[in-house]
Amino acid sequence: MSLIIRPYKKSDLPGLYEICLKTGNSGKDATELYKDPLLLGHFYSAPYAVIHPELTFILADNEIPVGYILGTNDSELFYHESEKEWFPPLRKKYPLPEENNNTPDAKIIRLIHKGHLPKSELLSYPAHLHIDILPEGQGQGMGRKLIETFCNKLIEMKVQALHLEVGKRNTNAIKFYEKIGFRIIKEYELSIAYGIILLN
Repeated sequence: MSLIIRPYKKSDLPGLYEICLKTGNSGKDATELYKDPLLLGHFYSAPYAVIHPELTFILADNEIPVGYILGTNDSELFYHESEKEWFPPLRKKYPLPEENNNTPDAKIIRLIHKGHLPKSELLSYPAHLHIDILPEGQGQGMGRKLIETFCNKLIEMKVQALHLEVGKRNTNAIKFYEKIGFRIIKEYELSIAYGIILLN
């Protein structure tokens, strides 16, 4: 296995959907949870790659994506751009589910209708990211290298600070973020927002 980090290219998009699904259950495979295998990627990975290809980096094994890091340098601007460019056709394709429908698919469809709404308490950390790595890419220090690659790009873009949100059930990810220097900004019912200052 020869793992490398490389820039995103358009042909990677199906791979992003697949990785998003296979890590979508608090880091574990979510394939069995979703009837529509594309839903998670529609919300958590694809819009970033489409709107911010320059901030999308692929962890590849012999050119095949086994992980990614992606995000935005400006969460407010990303909200407006995804409202304009990404979510309208998806909202037509996926109507809002009935209120009593609490299936995993329904929950993601509601997120698609809500959009990537920025949280006011996180705006002083304008950039945010998502990182997902399949088991075959884990345990070799590549998560840290992906974060470094992403942060270096943000510093190049003169971005002051970065945040991410992680589900409380994803204990491995929480340990990893704390180990590499992320600090808690805000604790929610089901998740924790972490931040890191990039430029003083």
